[in-house]
Amino acid sequence: MRKRLIPHISLALFLIFWGCSSAAAAANQSFPCVPTAEDEMGPFYRPDAPYRTSVGTGYLLFGMVKSAADCSPVVNARIELWMTGPDGRYGDAWRATLLSAENGSYHFTSHPPTEFGSRRPHIHIRVTAPGFLPLVTQHYPLEAAGEGFFDLVLIPAQH
Repeated sequence: MRKRLIPHISLALFLIFWGCSSAAAAANQSFPCVPTAEDEMGPFYRPDAPYRTSVGTGYLLFGMVKSAADCSPVVNARIELWMTGPDGRYGDAWRATLLSAENGSYHFTSHPPTEFGSRRPHIHIRVTAPGFLPLVTQHYPLEAAGEGFFDLVLIPAQH
C-alpha cells in the first residue's frame, strides 16, 4: 500500500511546487505595468462575501484593475475584500465582493481600517479574473487618510 501512495504523493508535491514556482517566476518577469505585490491572505478569508461596495463610511478605497502585460483595464474582475470592524475584530459585516467596471475601476467604502493585534490597519484583497493569476494582497492606508488609491495589477496566466 505504501509503495502505491509514494508516486501519488510525489506527483502532488511536484504540482504544488510547480504551481508556486510558476507564480513566483511570473511575478519576477518584466511587465510594462508592475504587478501588485502579493501579501498574506491571513486566516480570516471566507469565500462568497455579499456583493456590495460599502460596509461603512469614513474611508474610500479606489483604483483600477489592470493587466500587467499592457496596462489595459480588466473588466469584471472579482474583488473580494475583508477587514476588521471598528472594534478590531473580523466579521461578516466587514466582508464584500465587487466587480471592476468597464474601464477597470473599482471603489469600496468602509470605516477607517483598524489595527488587528499588533498589525497596522489594513484591508485584505483577493482578485480573480479569467485569463489572470489570482492576486492576494493587502492595502495599508496612510495614517489619518480618508481615502486610498490602490491599483490592482494582475499577471496574465499565459505569458
